[in-house]
Amino acid sequence: MTVTLLGAAEIRALAAELDVTPTKKLGQNFVVDANTVRKIVHVGGVRAGDRVVEVGPGLGSLTLAVLETGASVTAVEIDHRLAAHLPRTAAAHGVPDGALRVVDADALRITELPGDPTVLIANLPYNVSVPVLLHFMETFPGIERGVVMVQAEVGERLAAPPGSKVYGAPSVKAAWYGPWRLAGTVSRQVFWPVPNVDSVLVGFRRDQKPRGDEELRRRTFRIVDAAFQQRRKMLRQALAEVLGGSAASATAVMEAAGVAPTARGEQLAIDDFVRIARTSAAE
Repeated sequence: MTVTLLGAAEIRALAAELDVTPTKKLGQNFVVDANTVRKIVHVGGVRAGDRVVEVGPGLGSLTLAVLETGASVTAVEIDHRLAAHLPRTAAAHGVPDGALRVVDADALRITELPGDPTVLIANLPYNVSVPVLLHFMETFPGIERGVVMVQAEVGERLAAPPGSKVYGAPSVKAAWYGPWRLAGTVSRQVFWPVPNVDSVLVGFRRDQKPRGDEELRRRTFRIVDAAFQQRRKMLRQALAEVLGGSAASATAVMEAAGVAPTARGEQLAIDDFVRIARTSAAE
């Protein structure tokens, strides 16, 4: 039995049956176009046998497209009604027993996942996309790669290189885990309701060798936050508080790390921030 996908009419009927009205609070915009969910799965390189985690499956349109490939899915859904109904939708569309697990939980609070997923695929709510991604990359080191659909502005930040106008703390923190890339645009018309923002696909792949341990990550992220909270200031001033309490102490650490104290945060790549963090730990 082959897996079939949801159509636009069935998605609206399901929402009516469950008394689900897409809300701005949860950032719910359901994808109602089969070609779009298949595109997401294709960009993510999902293959039969892959173990996928999906955040916010909603009514299941993207979920079914992933399952169509022969991959297994662990779906994390915060809306109890949607979480309860998703297995029924999957069964009605030909999904074999055991291929789908549903976790009824807040993605930002989850610390364990069944099935040891290695691929992340998601249509992420605009208001929590960056926190969810960073939480999953930090908490589940088994996630090796993935693709997410996010608001265009968020996607551009995640994939931005140093020196870009939109390069900021999310760009640097995402890069701690590996490279991120813009992987395509998505029409507003494939969503219900139609959002008032554009969407993009962002692909990522985790580096095989971690940049450092959890203590170094925390130290690096504190430095990144300080650098971009006062992004117009030179780093010797912006980092003074986290690097010894004065501009002089920050200058000494940065010079020892091989980074110009007169630079600004948007000029530094992740490896520059890591060198500063390593040097400050050794001081």
